[in-house]
Amino acid sequence: MKLKTIFFLVAPFLFIAFGFYLKKTNTGEDILLRAINASLQGAHYDAPKVDDNFSIKAFNMYLENVDASKRLLLQSDVDALREYENKIDDETINGTYELFEKSLEILDRQMKLTEGYFEDILSQPFDFNVVEEVSFGEDVAYVNTLEELKDRWRKYLKYNVLTRLYSDKVAQDKLTENSDTAFVPIPLDSLEAKARLSVLKTHRDYYKRLNRLDRQERLSVYVNSITSVYDPHTNYFPPAQKEDFDIQMSGHLEGIGAQLQEKDGYIKITNIIPGGPSYLQGELQTNDLIIRVKQEGGEAVDVVDWRINDAVKIIRGKKGTKVILTVRKPDGTQKDIAITRDIVVLEETYAKSLIIKDKDNISAGYIYLPSFYADFNNPRGRFSWKDVKVEVDKLKKTGVKGILLDLRNNGGGSLDDVVKMGGLFIDQGPIVQVKEKGRAPQVLEDRYAGIEWDGALVIMVNEFSASASEILAAAMQDYNRAVIIGSSSTHGKGTVQRFLDLNRAVRSKDIPDLGSIKLTIQKFYRINGDATQLKGVKSDILIPDNYMYIKTGEKEHDYPMAWDQIQPANYDQNQFNIPSKVYKKSQERVSKNRTFQLIEENARRWESERENNTYTLNIDTYEAQEKQEKIETQKFEALNEIQIDGFEVFNLPIDLKSIEQEEARLKRNNDWIKSISKDPYVYEGLQIIEDLN
Repeated sequence: MKLKTIFFLVAPFLFIAFGFYLKKTNTGEDILLRAINASLQGAHYDAPKVDDNFSIKAFNMYLENVDASKRLLLQSDVDALREYENKIDDETINGTYELFEKSLEILDRQMKLTEGYFEDILSQPFDFNVVEEVSFGEDVAYVNTLEELKDRWRKYLKYNVLTRLYSDKVAQDKLTENSDTAFVPIPLDSLEAKARLSVLKTHRDYYKRLNRLDRQERLSVYVNSITSVYDPHTNYFPPAQKEDFDIQMSGHLEGIGAQLQEKDGYIKITNIIPGGPSYLQGELQTNDLIIRVKQEGGEAVDVVDWRINDAVKIIRGKKGTKVILTVRKPDGTQKDIAITRDIVVLEETYAKSLIIKDKDNISAGYIYLPSFYADFNNPRGRFSWKDVKVEVDKLKKTGVKGILLDLRNNGGGSLDDVVKMGGLFIDQGPIVQVKEKGRAPQVLEDRYAGIEWDGALVIMVNEFSASASEILAAAMQDYNRAVIIGSSSTHGKGTVQRFLDLNRAVRSKDIPDLGSIKLTIQKFYRINGDATQLKGVKSDILIPDNYMYIKTGEKEHDYPMAWDQIQPANYDQNQFNIPSKVYKKSQERVSKNRTFQLIEENARRWESERENNTYTLNIDTYEAQEKQEKIETQKFEALNEIQIDGFEVFNLPIDLKSIEQEEARLKRNNDWIKSISKDPYVYEGLQIIEDLN
């Protein structure tokens, strides 16, 4: 189960591979690729063969990583680099860098060239009355000539100026309409000049950062293009970047409380930290793309094509300061979101519960679990399974008829906790199977007799329920113990990663710090033998959500590990029974529910907008589109104000005393209750519990 087990199995082979060579050299870069290759081939759960096919994949990843927007390289540059397309396997094995060196030469030349482009283009006003369009997205081809490249830059910069110009124009129109004092509007050409100056400053700052990148930082991009072929979660971390692993602006870092990912030239929101500023503010959502970042009282900075570390530096900030993020929503619309930076409120990151009931007067318990947390350094610390057990015990004493466990947006956590938590809802038996490379699967089970809750159980999931969340949902589904409701499938991350210090793989102390590899060493399997990898857990009852037609989860990544099966564990799948009428009645309610119909309609709209990568550069057309988008968005924003007739949500009396002692906590609690009382998914979960009784 632990990395050291597998490390000591492969370490002797790594020592043999490098020990002799290091008698002749001690330069870290000379052996970096070979150390990584040997480590991954020896320790990765399912290492691919390093051959020409591997090379082509790594080459394409590298091109995407260095020029995702295709505004740097010409087709002739790509052709020149493609001479090395089938040689990355040899370079990886031999520790050579011919492709990398050639790419630096070309990229440096193109950087200098394009830096002159934006300076020249932004020195003159744009004509927004011309009817023309700009295309973005991975399907855009490389251009053949310098003239075409400069024109691509012109359209890209024109679109940037257009979006800012329109935003400033809208703000000015509002001031003109609503101001109680005399307000002199700025002419459109002056607003355009201001927008151009802002875009120019943004690109000057961006290129300054690019020009400051050192060799090691650029090398890490190349190396990670190679490691990504193994799977999306296997990455190389240079020594200086190890501390930024899984960047999250929460906990001990004062920031916005969100996890970020660099994807196709954008900074993408991958998770909202429960209890953090973004979570409490409520508008920033998973899958949003950050377009611009503005400090309160400052100028907006365009962060498209930024490296994630650079973006984080201006998004983070001291507690109490405000940052305004301009984000592009999955439906293509842009929105300014103001977030006051803070430290995550710890009590919001723990399990907590409520009582829910409707006009039928049947009460159920609702348990919110944001993650499978565990304090490994303190046996007396907080553990998610213990906290859920406490909430279950409290709910039992109130006489609830069922429990609704909310695992939506729960990204996982402690494996030990999910196994023990599963034991709260079954008597005894296996919960999950875990397999390491070259070893038989290990069955992890609840070994303790007794069941904490034997009544009706419903588990809510969505596309962002991952890892440990999927294990629990899968186990309860395999036992027929709970009704799983939500999205078509969960996230589909069925793998485990650990860090391996590359210097431990080399038998020499006379080398610099090589950094670390985060690599996949284990895979999860359901007790029925199916992997949770890629496919996730399919809901028993599908309920529409905004992401249902958008490719999300593990399958969104390049080169994810495959789904497969092993032998089922020995378990009794007939000890629990859920009548088929329960599923049928819920499906009928969902299909007739106007709210869910509207949500599915919105999901179709998101799907359509996401497929559109072409944007107008004509201001009249742009304005008409923005106004139409606003009308459509307002239609669906009404979903946030829905009132569910007869639905009551309230705290357990035992919890109220501590909640009421702190004004800020009371406000957060009231906001939480208000949001749950409007949640149609929770309400449908309650109806299913009533059907189960």
